[in-house]
Amino acid sequence: MKTRLRFSTTAILCAALVLTATALRADVRLPAIISDHMVLQADMPAPLWGWADANEKVTVNFAGQTKSTTADATGKWKITLDKLAPSADPRPLTVQGNHSLTVADVLVGEVWLGSGQSNMAMTVSRSLNYDQEQAAARSPQIRMFTVARSPQPEPQADCTGAWVICAPETVGAFSAAAYFFGRDLHAALKQPVGLINSSYGGTAIEAWTSTAAQSKLPVYREIDARWAPLLANPYDKAAEDAKFQKRRDAHKKLVVAAKADGKTPPRAPRAPVDPRFDQNRPGNLFNGMIEPIIPYAFRGAIWYQGEANSARTYADQYGIQLATMIREWRSRFGHDFPFAWVQLPDFRKPQQEPVEAQTWPIIREQMLQALALPNTGMAIGLGLGEVNDIHPKNKQGIGDRLAAWALHDVYQRSNESSGPLPASHRIVGNEIVVTFTHADGLQTKDGELRGFAIAGADKKFVWAKARIEGNQVIVSSAEVAEPAAVRYAWADNPVWSLVNGAGLPASPFRTDDWK
Repeated sequence: MKTRLRFSTTAILCAALVLTATALRADVRLPAIISDHMVLQADMPAPLWGWADANEKVTVNFAGQTKSTTADATGKWKITLDKLAPSADPRPLTVQGNHSLTVADVLVGEVWLGSGQSNMAMTVSRSLNYDQEQAAARSPQIRMFTVARSPQPEPQADCTGAWVICAPETVGAFSAAAYFFGRDLHAALKQPVGLINSSYGGTAIEAWTSTAAQSKLPVYREIDARWAPLLANPYDKAAEDAKFQKRRDAHKKLVVAAKADGKTPPRAPRAPVDPRFDQNRPGNLFNGMIEPIIPYAFRGAIWYQGEANSARTYADQYGIQLATMIREWRSRFGHDFPFAWVQLPDFRKPQQEPVEAQTWPIIREQMLQALALPNTGMAIGLGLGEVNDIHPKNKQGIGDRLAAWALHDVYQRSNESSGPLPASHRIVGNEIVVTFTHADGLQTKDGELRGFAIAGADKKFVWAKARIEGNQVIVSSAEVAEPAAVRYAWADNPVWSLVNGAGLPASPFRTDDWK
């Protein structure tokens, strides 16, 4: 009887090998962004990728196309669909390896990436007229994929997120700026629109650019100097948590005291974060929130950020940082896609002096100068901000202005893409003549041309008189016999009045480079 229960060594070894092989087999899988309800970009090659067993054959079928490849030694595979025609007809996409999987309800249309800090992350539920917007949001051909916030010190292969169909029950959580932009595109193009929202509040542009791409910039020495001491020593979580608890206890007492005195309670202290995983560490958001969606195909990108960098000592380098980020993203995604940003809107106390030494004009100027990079655009934000709220609610206006650029420059559908932009200036006697582009129908929005200031060699600016002649504005002041420079709308919350025939405001600018 004992001999009947005895197994040979060879049999046991074979069984173990079979079980081990079964356990090690990796089912074919896809990244989060290639999932149910996705929108594929029309009229350009569409890369698809995933993971399987090493050397496993993988076949993808979609819209009459069949593409096959073999996973590499690490299990990574990639195929590229040929150009797809726009289609609102939901179709499945199948992936066949050692087993098969199906991605359901796939549309083909226009896909855009929206990124930046809190004003891109701000949701529709916090925007103007949310009740009306929610009720009207029955647009199943508009879908949004929101990349979960994930600062990472190393590049990530995947992210967390899902494609969500626009409906009254879902639209409240959509990025407002991206949604209103996409809604305008959908209405004009009559095609499905996919929106990828990769944004994170309170973040600087250097977090959205890889360290490799920005490390050669002169400004990076200053950026790195801020972070080197924080990263020099191992993070002591227990000690930092204990310090945080003490701050919380102290804050509770301050809240009680403030309420008793009828005052506004102070802000709660922030929880500690390991500097290695901080959302503002250079490269961390690129690693965790851009890298995982490469090389998904999209038409272009929109960007709403700059508030965080306005407080940096290197704010005057923002244009170089922005151009560096755009070049890197274009290189990594494999095409020179259109890219537009929101020039910061009005904020803080309304302007009183002809020129006010504040921070947002510098970022606006840097954004204006960044337009030298080809295939870029800018939605000028004047008139859409709020005095006391850095997160203005009129994201419909932001979306409209971004869409005006896209519909003109990318799709050749609209008449105007931008508000007036300064092109050149010259001094003629006691006047400065400024010539504008995007100046058809140049006019003042409210009857009086205001917001211009002029100075002589003494650099003392005074309010100026201004008049419009064609595509030019002529500026002068009886107080400045020999003018040297003119500035327009040069304050955080400036006086402004100049618009074009489309009603789009002119960009703030200056003709000098005085510190």
